Amino acid sequence: MLTIIVGAFLATWWFLIRLRSMPKLDAYREFRSEVGRSIILGLEFLIAGEIIRTVTVTQTLESVGVLVVIVLIRSLLTLTLDLEIEGRWPWQRVEMKR
Repeated sequence: MLTIIVGAFLATWWFLIRLRSMPKLDAYREFRSEVGRSIILGLEFLIAGEIIRTVTVTQTLESVGVLVVIVLIRSLLTLTLDLEIEGRWPWQRVEMKR
């Protein structure tokens, strides 16, 4: 959770700095991208913590089921955030700019 909060704070800080030197729309797009990346990174840490907790502390069928649900939700969130940030699905090719 701290990763998401710090990432959002830094993204806001950089957004305010970029407003002076960039067009507002470009600064806003960068801001959205950076906030999305901090959310994805925070989700990665949360899922890693759940995996560690499941493996080391509680080894029940229920805890494994909870872990599976968390991984599925995290995967869906990451896919939709990636679509929002990049404007394309992760498996779509990127067109090279010349």
